[in-house]
Amino acid sequence: MPSRAMAALLPLLPALLLLLPSTPEATSSAMLGISYGRVGNNLPPATSVPRIVASLGVGRVRLYDADPATIRAFANTGVELAVGVPDECLAAGSTPTGAASWVRSNIAPALPATKIAFLTVGNEVLTGANSSSLSRYLLPAMQCLHDALAQAGLDKQIAVTTAHNLGVLATSYPPSSAYFRKDLLPVLCPILDFHARAGSPFLVNAYPYFAYAEEPTGVELEYALLEPGHAGVADPGSGLHYTNMLAAQVDAVYHAIGAANSAAARAVEVRVSETGWPSAGDANETGATPQNAARYNGNVMRLVAQGKGTPLRPSVPLRVYMFALFNENMKPGPTSERNYGLFKPDGTPAYELSYRLPQDNNTSSGGGGVIAGGGVYNGHGYGSDNGGYYSISAAGRVTMGCKWGGFCRKPTGSTRTANPLNPCREPASLKRATRLWSRYPTAPQRPPKL
Repeated sequence: MPSRAMAALLPLLPALLLLLPSTPEATSSAMLGISYGRVGNNLPPATSVPRIVASLGVGRVRLYDADPATIRAFANTGVELAVGVPDECLAAGSTPTGAASWVRSNIAPALPATKIAFLTVGNEVLTGANSSSLSRYLLPAMQCLHDALAQAGLDKQIAVTTAHNLGVLATSYPPSSAYFRKDLLPVLCPILDFHARAGSPFLVNAYPYFAYAEEPTGVELEYALLEPGHAGVADPGSGLHYTNMLAAQVDAVYHAIGAANSAAARAVEVRVSETGWPSAGDANETGATPQNAARYNGNVMRLVAQGKGTPLRPSVPLRVYMFALFNENMKPGPTSERNYGLFKPDGTPAYELSYRLPQDNNTSSGGGGVIAGGGVYNGHGYGSDNGGYYSISAAGRVTMGCKWGGFCRKPTGSTRTANPLNPCREPASLKRATRLWSRYPTAPQRPPKL
């Protein structure tokens, strides 16, 4: 358990999930979600996960594949899912027949018991290691999957999108000068047209941590941690004032969309599909500490709870998926990649974090649902009247007892099936190895050299 000294560093943080309408119907009214990655051989069984999600008061979960057991675990919980179409499915899913088969095999059987609101087609496809072979399939797969949903009468319930690394930007500082890489415009412009027509959001994986870790002497830690007391920095192009890096990164994407496709800029909303801060790292990974992870994630929750937008889009509430629910011990790369979780695999908190939620914190107007394994998710905690107060330590005690009750001993992120349209493993592109964008941090020190 975290020490008292560490807990004393953390104020009680308000957070998240105000109910506001959005377009299309498939998009969520809850603003804060969490990513549930499964690249580990010591993770708890999927049936245990809805209980901890409910105890955290989080109503939205992002998955990186369409593993049937994982999707089934969220049936009748009221938790809204964003289901991933893995990179290796893009080629087959880029044909009408393949897309219809994928929807029929992976999505239709889960409905209506499981609440699915998004299909995220690939992850960081345009900047990933396989971008040269996969990029040409991305938009056709999005279009074909949307059409397959429409043919099944599900397009008003489930929106289609994809998540981008901020490496799609050629520059991001100042935000008003941001624009997309020119080599990606032939792909991104039609994708923006698709979003505008379908009413689906443009998703970005945004990590102020990478910008800070890349250049800790040039990026102020408080700015990267979203600390409310930071003086901030002015954008000389727009005159807008930015008190934290995450808002600046989101607005950089808005400006890039406007520069590439002015018509789409009026209709497309930018949402954060991943953001987080590692609680541990290698010796050269500056800032990867439990204290900084708690400060960053707590500040994200505070910002989302306020229901406000960014300086450029103040009327559009910021919507975010935190990364991630668990530390994942089989992820490749530096130590930080395996330490983004709020929880360790044994169910103990990776660090202390406390926050408050509104009493009506849920994703649907119809109230909560029954959680697998017993109990009721009432929209503001698991089977208890907690006055809106939560901590990840309390969530661990309520949902897991000693060791999650039953422990999963086989890797849940590496299982394969014979069906190429239904892989049960997390795509390799989830690894955020592409760090192009961290050369162009949205930071107060200076414009990047291009």
